[in-house]
Amino acid sequence: MSGHSKWSTIKRKKGAADAKRSKAFSRIVKEISIAVKDGGSADIDFNPRLRTAVANAKGANMPKDNIERAIKKASSDNSSYTEVTFEGTGQGGVAIFVECLTDNNQRTVSNVRAIFNKKGGSLGKNGSLSYLFERKGSFTIKSEGLDVEEIELELIDAGLEEIEQEDDVIILTVALEDFGNMQKKLEELKIEAQNAELQRIANTNRTLPTETALKALKLIEALEEDDDVQNVYHDIEMTEELEVALNEE
Repeated sequence: MSGHSKWSTIKRKKGAADAKRSKAFSRIVKEISIAVKDGGSADIDFNPRLRTAVANAKGANMPKDNIERAIKKASSDNSSYTEVTFEGTGQGGVAIFVECLTDNNQRTVSNVRAIFNKKGGSLGKNGSLSYLFERKGSFTIKSEGLDVEEIELELIDAGLEEIEQEDDVIILTVALEDFGNMQKKLEELKIEAQNAELQRIANTNRTLPTETALKALKLIEALEEDDDVQNVYHDIEMTEELEVALNEE
C-alpha cells in the first residue's frame, strides 16, 4: 500500500499544471453527471454518490458555480455516460486496468486500443487481469490541525484498514463494503475529505528496471490524458530509483 500512497503523492505534485487541472475538472463533471442519473436525485442529501462527487470537486478546488452548473446540466440534459473498463499489459509485463466514462463506446475502444499499440503495450480481454487488483475505498484528508491518534479508534470502528501520512495529507484505506461507513464517520467528525473514491489496488507490485518502468509509465500517462479515461491503475512497484527519476522529470 505504501507504493500506492507514493504514486498519489507524485500525481498531486504534478497536478498543478492548468492542463492537468482541466482534465481533473472534466473527470469530476462526468462523475457528477453519472451520479445524478444513477442516483435519481440532484440533492446530495439523498444521493451518496453525488455527495462524494461534489466533495471531490471541492477537494480539487473546482469553483462552486462550476459544480452547481454541472449538477443542473446533468438534471436537464439527455446525454448519458456509460462506464466501461479495459485491461492490458505494458512494458515489463506490467498489468494496467483502465476505467472510462463515455458517451461513445466505439470512439473510446478505438482510442484506448490505439494508445496501447502506439506506446508498446497490449490490450487484453476483460477479466484477464482484474483478479490482480482489489477494490478498496480511499479517503484523502488534510493532516493540518488533526490529531489522528485521538480519532483512530473511531476510524477503526468505521472499517479503517490502513492509515498513511504523505506530506500534508493522510490517506485512509478501507474495504469496499466499508466505503459508506467511513464516509459517514468522517461527516460525523466534521472532517472534509479532499478526495474519496473507490480504487483498484494491486495485490502485489511488480519491480521493474527503472528504464522499463518509465516506458510503461509513458503508456499509462497517455491513457490518463484521453478525455474518456477516468482512472488508470497498475502494479508497478515504486522503488527509490524510480521515485528519484520521476521527481527529476
